[in-house]
Amino acid sequence: MLDLRLTRAARPAVQLRRLLVAAASAGTGFLLLSCLGYALKRPEAAGSGALRLAWCVVPVAATVYLALAVARTDPGTRPRPGLSAIGLGPARLMAVSALVTALSTTLGSLVALSLFLHLRGDLTGLPFDGAAASFLAAGKSLPLAATLTLLAVVPVVATVAVALALRPRDPRPVVRPQRRYLPFVRQAGGPAAGGPATGDPATGGRTAEVEAAGEGVTSAGEGTPAARGAVIDPRFTPPSPADKADDDKGPGDTPSGLPWAVALLAAGLTAQAYAGRTPPTPAFTFTTVPTGAGLFLLGWLLTAVGLVLAAPGLTHLCGRLLQCARPGALRLLAGRGLMAEATRIGRPLGILCAVTAAGYAVTTLYDAPGRPFGPLSALGALVVAGCAFATLLTVAVETRQGRAETTDALLRLGAPATVLRGAAALRAFTLLAFFTPLTLAIAALAAFPLTR
Repeated sequence: MLDLRLTRAARPAVQLRRLLVAAASAGTGFLLLSCLGYALKRPEAAGSGALRLAWCVVPVAATVYLALAVARTDPGTRPRPGLSAIGLGPARLMAVSALVTALSTTLGSLVALSLFLHLRGDLTGLPFDGAAASFLAAGKSLPLAATLTLLAVVPVVATVAVALALRPRDPRPVVRPQRRYLPFVRQAGGPAAGGPATGDPATGGRTAEVEAAGEGVTSAGEGTPAARGAVIDPRFTPPSPADKADDDKGPGDTPSGLPWAVALLAAGLTAQAYAGRTPPTPAFTFTTVPTGAGLFLLGWLLTAVGLVLAAPGLTHLCGRLLQCARPGALRLLAGRGLMAEATRIGRPLGILCAVTAAGYAVTTLYDAPGRPFGPLSALGALVVAGCAFATLLTVAVETRQGRAETTDALLRLGAPATVLRGAAALRAFTLLAFFTPLTLAIAALAAFPLTR
């Protein structure tokens, strides 16, 4: 009952984000059911039907990513002091988040089923003069098992993803002691191995183990008397910057993976340029992929992955550029904020840039006569683009919630509210000015082989 009250008592903005997840699930479910209708209408075209179903992986992934971002920003399922005493610990709150995600996506799947049956004419007569009967297999019975399986894809995958992402974790870093395989190695400031152990025999083995594990700590202070007599257990030492996750890194830590991302981006553009030397025949569409178009698809995939992986590092670079050349308080605050939030904002921003570049390439592909952009293709593009944009806005809300304490502290110290709003606007303008030409350039290079 308390879980239900936490879910119902959410603010309108939280309910709106849940409705966005339901709408995305409805669009994806309708695309999956349309693939089933196409397979029932044309059983001889099994390859084309399987290809349509394979293209649905993209909207499914976009919907799951949006559901995960919405679950992370839900304030009702965030751990608070005192909730564990009434039975709402981290595991219970994770279950509540997974349950809310399952309900939202299931609602969207039910809406997709109702719309699909309505357009087929199973509920009432055929609407729109039977215009949708050509690709929805109107007049043929739907297999129950296949329908339920396709409708359950998005709820099951989204619920499992939320449960895995929000599972309780131990906040203390796991530090494994170093193991020495040479028994004659002399410890810094301690006796040689094989000699008498310091302390009583009952604790001699444990002392030797801690000393062997904490050699790196004791060697740094070898010259001090306290360092020669005391050994610090490495379990209580702070983790190194390499051991920290990308989401926990501070403003001074550069996100990793930028060189590999640039290499993937260059490899993808090179593959597309090489594939453009011999255009595939017949023409490449969503339903017909010729044998020569495999290099095109590989190039698009490498380009998208490279752009997504490079976005956090480029966001961090934008923060550094804001602080160069004797910055003032506004530029310094905006730049440090971008550097601290580079990984959290960069990933959805890179996904949005990849979707924009792919949309430009698809528009160029379907610009030729004889290849119309059908309603299902438009629905798929709308679902993917809408999920990418909604995920970016949701992550921006999560970032604002994460720095709420810092903002309150600045306001208590007397910082004007206009400075904080100006810093937020400057961050948004910097990202827009940097990523817009980059996305347009990559989109033009990716679509260039298709225009030859």
